Amino acid sequence: MNKKLPFLREKVSHLTKSPGIYIMKNSDGNIIYIGKAKNLHNRVSSYFRENPDHTPKVAKMVSLVDDFDFIVTNSEYEALLLECSMIKQHMPKYNILLKDDKGYHYIKITSGKYPRIKSALQYENDGGTYLGPYISGFVTKNTVEEVNKIFMLPTCNRSFQKIQKPCLNYHIKRCMGVCKGKIPEEEYGKIIEQAVDFIKGGSKETVEKLRTKMEEAAENLEFELAASLRDKISAIEKAANSQLIIEEALHDTDIFAFARNVDDLCVSVLCYRNGRLFDKNTFFVDNIIEPDNFLSEFVASYYTNTRDIPKNIIVENVPDDSELLEKMLKEKSGHAVKISTAQRGQGKALLSMCKNNAYEEISLKKQRLSTEITALEELQKALGLAKTPLYIEAYDISNLSSSAMVAGMVVFENGRPQKKYYKRFSIKSIDIQNDYASMREVLERRFLHYCSDDEADDGFKILPDLIFVDGGKGQINAVLPILRQMGINVPVFGIVKDSKHRTRAIATGGGEIEISSKSAAFMLITRIQDEMHRFAIGYQRKKHSKDSFEPLLTQVHGIGPKKAAKIISHYKTRSALREASVDEIAQIACVSQQTAVEVVKIIENMM
Repeated sequence: MNKKLPFLREKVSHLTKSPGIYIMKNSDGNIIYIGKAKNLHNRVSSYFRENPDHTPKVAKMVSLVDDFDFIVTNSEYEALLLECSMIKQHMPKYNILLKDDKGYHYIKITSGKYPRIKSALQYENDGGTYLGPYISGFVTKNTVEEVNKIFMLPTCNRSFQKIQKPCLNYHIKRCMGVCKGKIPEEEYGKIIEQAVDFIKGGSKETVEKLRTKMEEAAENLEFELAASLRDKISAIEKAANSQLIIEEALHDTDIFAFARNVDDLCVSVLCYRNGRLFDKNTFFVDNIIEPDNFLSEFVASYYTNTRDIPKNIIVENVPDDSELLEKMLKEKSGHAVKISTAQRGQGKALLSMCKNNAYEEISLKKQRLSTEITALEELQKALGLAKTPLYIEAYDISNLSSSAMVAGMVVFENGRPQKKYYKRFSIKSIDIQNDYASMREVLERRFLHYCSDDEADDGFKILPDLIFVDGGKGQINAVLPILRQMGINVPVFGIVKDSKHRTRAIATGGGEIEISSKSAAFMLITRIQDEMHRFAIGYQRKKHSKDSFEPLLTQVHGIGPKKAAKIISHYKTRSALREASVDEIAQIACVSQQTAVEVVKIIENMM
């Protein structure tokens, strides 16, 4: 709690409603955040109201504010320019700050009889030929991989001094097989020249040159050479079409897309210049004080330190102040800049590729599959949840008529099952089959542990982000009243199955939500449904088996309920119990040999 809030609220009450920027400072007088507003009074007062609904990062920033300054401007556009300038000058802790840590990269053609094409971080005097420097390491690496693949150049470390057995790359048609000794040095040199032309001129120019040479070779009846050139042309065109690396329509375009996972937000930027993917940048953004203005703030920050501003910027959703951004970028670059989105065609495909890059970066950072991250995000959107459901509990009732009535609770954390938190329940409050009453009992018992001050295991002390129950709106309406009565405000949904016991839809208290069967969210829900059914029915079968065997075993003199349960618990399965010897039974149940003999006879009759 910030002790300066009364002072800050009083100061805000006298603040103008004009546009401008506000400057938050801590107790040491250091600037910790700078923002812009078209109405200073309304914007700044939102930080210090009595019942705020701040994100954790905003709350943390507000707790450190000791005072604030402001600068009034004539327009919102002037506020945007001033905000960018001040952020660049002061680098406040809670603003989006993008570091420019680009180095130089080269493409190296090694010296010697059979040169290789490699990427290099620096220029060296080693007799090789260097192309560059290039600013983007991403493009350098991808270009080297692409050219080696298209022209089937060797990437191994062999010297080719003698004939050798070819490696795997040759067999999968990723290398021409120089090691076999059948590629003359002169012929190899011409292929290297073609590869270098491709790097310098791009695919279109290279294809035109190769097509001319192919036609000449065919005219001279050099059909083997013509076929080789034809294959190279095909490889270049295939690479361009399948990888979206070359897109002639995108002469000067940057594409922005982002992926989010709880506190992680990753922005991917693909840069196209002259119809070719020129660069890829990835940023993890920690400080998002104004989520509604995030994209606008990010784009402004991204172009603050560079004059390489394209004519077109494609984003997932056009920000509200896009006209102000376009005006600012036009003045900085000297040409018109258009910010737009794409709903179909190639633009949509490129946005999707850009977003997938962001998801992959998050999955790499979290050491999780990108599909798991996508599934949780899709699930949040489909169910209208306030936050990503990282911790999910799911419940299923299983019984055999009115006997062996049980329930299973499974837990998924970050999209993965957490078996250490699974729980089993035997239904205690009812004697006849009633799934609604059974579900009420189970949920009540589970959250009594949560609300209790008594020590409970770790699983019971965690409040889930989402609860699934097996069934439709009947099950949901049965459990919601008791949960709300206990003060448990966790979203509850039902998993509805079809006649073949497969996931069909998600139930709410008043209807159903359809989810595409091809989506990652649907696959996650299906996995949860399968797991909770497996767990519950497994416990039901075990309990039914135990309930069936115990009365028979207790017919033996010297075997009571505890010893019968001990025998069944030790062997677990029918087959294991069938193979039990007299000596083993005597040892496990701590009974005499004669009693163990009687037990074995009972077991044989049961089987």
